[in-house]
Amino acid sequence: MSTQNLYNDEAKKKIKEMAEDIDFTMMATNLKQTPLHMIPMSTKKVDDHGHIWFLSNKNSTHNENLMNDPNLHLIYVDKSDMQFLNVYGTATITTDRRMIDELYGKSDDTWFDGKDDPNITAISVKPTEAFYWDPKNNKLITLVKMGVGAVTGDQPDTMDFGELKP
Repeated sequence: MSTQNLYNDEAKKKIKEMAEDIDFTMMATNLKQTPLHMIPMSTKKVDDHGHIWFLSNKNSTHNENLMNDPNLHLIYVDKSDMQFLNVYGTATITTDRRMIDELYGKSDDTWFDGKDDPNITAISVKPTEAFYWDPKNNKLITLVKMGVGAVTGDQPDTMDFGELKP
């Protein structure tokens, strides 16, 4: 594995690329207590500041947790492409209708009574610390290199990984 730490604009670009490509994440809130509260969330966008956006119900447990403690943990996993993104951040909850309108898609009708549902909130996550693992090659080449490594005992250089410092 090759370590490649990314800073500022490069880090924001990598977070945007991976979070939007992978889309679904597990959002963990209530980090100071166990068990953590975890819920799957769909990434709506990553803005130019590197903030990750979600839609949520104002009456949800995770919104309640974030009102008490805005710290959260996002875990993105795409096992088919072997991409992993681990983000710690702070959340801000908003009811700004312009932002909700921008983020809302037809598939959100599953969770809300249309984009004018009074219970919709938008959550903005400002990453404070992030780590990633991203294959250097396509999946097939990565798997072949891993197989060769398993047979030979050599550790193949198949992934880029590092810390993202936005």
